Amino acid sequence: MFFDGMHGSAIKGANNAAPQTGMDSGVDAIEHWDLPEKVVSSRRKTSAPLLPSSLPVIILLGPTGVGKTAVSLLLAKALHSEIISADSMQIYKHMDIGTAKPSAEQQQLIRHHMIDVAEPWESFSSGAYVSHAGPVIAALLEKRRVPIIVGGAGLYIKTMTRGIFSGPSADWVTRNELLHKEAAAPGSLYARLKSMDPVAAEKIMPADARRIVRALEVCLKSGRKLSEMREESTKPFPYSFIKIGLARDRKELYETINSRVDAMIAQGLVAEVKRVLHLIKDNVDSTYGGNEALPLVPRHLPVACSSMQAIGYKEIAINLNGELNLDEAVNLIKQRSRNYAKRQFTWFKKEEGIKWVDVSGMLDPNDIFEKIKKKVPSLL
Repeated sequence: MFFDGMHGSAIKGANNAAPQTGMDSGVDAIEHWDLPEKVVSSRRKTSAPLLPSSLPVIILLGPTGVGKTAVSLLLAKALHSEIISADSMQIYKHMDIGTAKPSAEQQQLIRHHMIDVAEPWESFSSGAYVSHAGPVIAALLEKRRVPIIVGGAGLYIKTMTRGIFSGPSADWVTRNELLHKEAAAPGSLYARLKSMDPVAAEKIMPADARRIVRALEVCLKSGRKLSEMREESTKPFPYSFIKIGLARDRKELYETINSRVDAMIAQGLVAEVKRVLHLIKDNVDSTYGGNEALPLVPRHLPVACSSMQAIGYKEIAINLNGELNLDEAVNLIKQRSRNYAKRQFTWFKKEEGIKWVDVSGMLDPNDIFEKIKKKVPSLL
């Protein structure tokens, strides 16, 4: 049995994390491409060591729109602890509506970490996430508080429970050269990767330019295969994890997603996207003297900010550029959000050690919390 030494809460039976060999606000967190001068440091913010603990780390996960946020507040209150967001877009400042960020009231009720830690023009990789979140987890455990990680960013969760690979730093000259070759001969980079590192190629979609270029970049800079380096250098956090997954009937989930998108539009998502786009443009203009300003159109992937690849922001940006009317953009957001939820659920179903809780038909967070406690009696 594990005890919260400060408040006496008990937690029993955590699953040990085991190294194994990865999504939230609509974009995967791996290797965001951005302006190289605007990269968030992956160096740890404190010197708190990541040492094994008798306390577990709780992860509350599930697809977007399933109801994680409200339940996480109840869980954190019951455990007298704090929440660490595992959402790849809630890390960005000024992006509140489209990321379904916990409200100011909710954040006052329970302290949240890993929210509003980067500017929307900055790059924030999974390595940066782990380097920032690790000390937070260590500090909570040192205070005898059980950390509660909440989100649907599979890559962030993977880096904590399975480990993270630290490869060569970004080489922007190499990346641009590869992109030019791909533009001249579409599909050539994937074919090259299959030849150089077939194991890595099997795990990357042929249309996923970011990962293909990164894999080739690692091979070219290190002279070794990305797949081999990952296997050798990946290290998980030294903690025991209790992974709780929320699942909901697909039709019900999709209806919830559609309604949430409508609510976001009503709350001012269009104005929020416009503000963020201008913040990005103003920042880049001031950095580059207006000569290499970041375009407001997110289709230009090599120079588009990662924040603008998030579902909701990307489509509204296209609308603001005049390529879609608002109704078309909203419908596209709903479609992509539903598809994203499906991919999340499919991915998490492959994860080992998740205690799944079916919350279909349940709208009251208190009812969901009670069901979680029955499903995972060791929790409290």
